[in-house]
Amino acid sequence: MGRESSFAGGRPIPREKILAAYRAGPEAIVSLIQYLQDMYEGELHALQAQVEAHAQQLRQLQERLHTDSHNSSKPPSSDGMARRPYQKRPKSKRKPGGQPGHEGMSLKRVAVPDRVVVHRTRNRCRCGCSLRGQAVADYERRQVFDLPAVQVEVTEHRAEVKRCPGCGREVVAEFPADVQYVVQYGQRVHAATIYLKDYGLLPYGRLRQVMQDLFGVRLSGGTLAQIEQDCAKRLQETVEQIRREVAAAAVVHFDETGVRVEGKLAWLHGASTREATYYQIHRRRGSEAIDAIGVLGSFTGVSVHDGWTSYAGYGELHALCNAHHLRELTFLWEERRQRWALALATELRRWKHLVDLAKARGQDHLAAATLRKIEHRYGQLLHIGMRANPPPPPPNRPRRGRRKKGKARSLVDRLWDNREHVLRFVHDFRVPFDNNVVERDLRMMKVQQKISGTFRSWRGAEAFATIRTYLSTIRKRGINVIEGILSIFSGDPLLAQQP
Repeated sequence: MGRESSFAGGRPIPREKILAAYRAGPEAIVSLIQYLQDMYEGELHALQAQVEAHAQQLRQLQERLHTDSHNSSKPPSSDGMARRPYQKRPKSKRKPGGQPGHEGMSLKRVAVPDRVVVHRTRNRCRCGCSLRGQAVADYERRQVFDLPAVQVEVTEHRAEVKRCPGCGREVVAEFPADVQYVVQYGQRVHAATIYLKDYGLLPYGRLRQVMQDLFGVRLSGGTLAQIEQDCAKRLQETVEQIRREVAAAAVVHFDETGVRVEGKLAWLHGASTREATYYQIHRRRGSEAIDAIGVLGSFTGVSVHDGWTSYAGYGELHALCNAHHLRELTFLWEERRQRWALALATELRRWKHLVDLAKARGQDHLAAATLRKIEHRYGQLLHIGMRANPPPPPPNRPRRGRRKKGKARSLVDRLWDNREHVLRFVHDFRVPFDNNVVERDLRMMKVQQKISGTFRSWRGAEAFATIRTYLSTIRKRGINVIEGILSIFSGDPLLAQQP
């Protein structure tokens, strides 16, 4: 036997201590062995806890690695090029291309062209006969649709000046309201810059290049910013009208997305219906911003959102986005093989199909027996999910804060606690299955951030939100965007003319 033995993770036992226990007799040996056993069990328990913690951390990292846009709230842009695109829609039995009855978008000849170019025949036929004196029997026609060459047109406004024969005073005629300076750009130049900047999302540098290349108009960055500010100022009353319309709607979709303003994180809030969109930018995301926006404060309709806790404190009627739930359920099935999650995702899609069929038939509700079956099946699957994901055991030592339940159990509890909001789409046909209305409206804002990166000032960010509110709303109402922008600078926005 060596001079020293070891226990408890390799720490040595002095030889003298072992010999002393040996000389003390059997009871001392038993006490020493029990002491060693207790030490081993204590350290083994600590090692097991450490292994379990590392295993849980490894599972979380693996799950994070396996999440993308089809099974989480990550945007598709974060997927990268390595992942094969996930097809949410089932394969159609139709052949590719236009379907029977589709009108198509092919060019059609016009009866009266803008310009005619006649191409003369050769003087002789291939047989050798002369065609010089022959009359034209007919024409073979082909039409080319093209854009005319664009050139800036300069209009000089001259105000008559007359001298009064009585008092000798000079009387000058009035210029139109939109002609204020000795030299200025006209409404169409302003409309083109707003279209390209706030609808086409071009940054200032590229916009300047486009205006010069296409139209021969050289604009400075300051001029472009001034045009945008002027447009936003003219839209103040119209945008306020849109806000009031949204606040008075029966169903409104709410969401927010992060943007960079002056290098700092801010939030662009969206409130949308199928007929209108309202944007407002704010430094905060929660109730402070919601109160400042002024839509949810007195809102009495159904608010559709993704479950962000700040929305829960406003109003009594809520509907949660089931597209988010489908992604979370997909994750639990693909990564943890929980069959109840796959079954619930399948049922949610089936219930949406039932509602769509009923709407197509002109119905405004499902039968009471069908609703009872849906609610029973929903509760049944969630109870299976609860049994598959029991709450975690209490910790050995008391800890401060809320105890973590894990992703699966948190989802089950959320779906159960908010079951009325999750299933509102089957009870109220005005409420859609998801929150795509506002998410589509906010998607272009993320495109703007990818192109330009940030807003350099709050004035620029607020002007952009104001103009996009108007542009998104007129698009939903079928108004031509260029005509809508031109109407702003003529002093009579088209939205104001709508019933």
